[in-house]
Amino acid sequence: MAGHFEPLSGGGAAVALDEVEISILRSLAVQLLELIGPGDAEGPEGADPLARLFAEGPSEPPSDPALARLFPDAYGDPGAEQDPQQRAYAAEFRRYTENDLRDRKREDALAVVRSLDGLTVAGDDAAVLRLEPEECRRWLGTLNDLRLTIGARLEIAHEDDSEALLRLPDDDPRKPMAMAHLWLGGLQETLVDALMGP
Repeated sequence: MAGHFEPLSGGGAAVALDEVEISILRSLAVQLLELIGPGDAEGPEGADPLARLFAEGPSEPPSDPALARLFPDAYGDPGAEQDPQQRAYAAEFRRYTENDLRDRKREDALAVVRSLDGLTVAGDDAAVLRLEPEECRRWLGTLNDLRLTIGARLEIAHEDDSEALLRLPDDDPRKPMAMAHLWLGGLQETLVDALMGP
């Protein structure tokens, strides 16, 4: 189980994590929370929940490449020139969906942090993290968001570019992020496999 997820009987998955792995995952999830930004899920005191539902969000894509990867336009190909009609549709869609998407990503990352905070490592042993099916969904979302974010920082345009990360020299300042990207990919893949079953 060390280093990869395995299925649990009755649903869910488990993984053994050592103290360093827990610390890295927690740090990355906290950085993701900071990148996504604070939310106002509670809303002002006495706010109308229906008004919150129809609250307008941003209409332009984020300028930060990592946020743009997390919150892409709904219409048109990424990086391609959009015609004015596509831009209008994308802006309208973003205006009414991005706030909710940010809330969900924030809640998922916070759930990951909380589950890691609940682990106790004794000595050199690893702690076993057991996730219920709903927690697995949150973990999958956050692992994917972390990979997208790191991939944007490393300027990975295609999955094939990930193989080049293995060849980075040890003194390359991108090496730690590259290794985190690959490790997160392994965790994500084994979690999917664990949930799909035999």
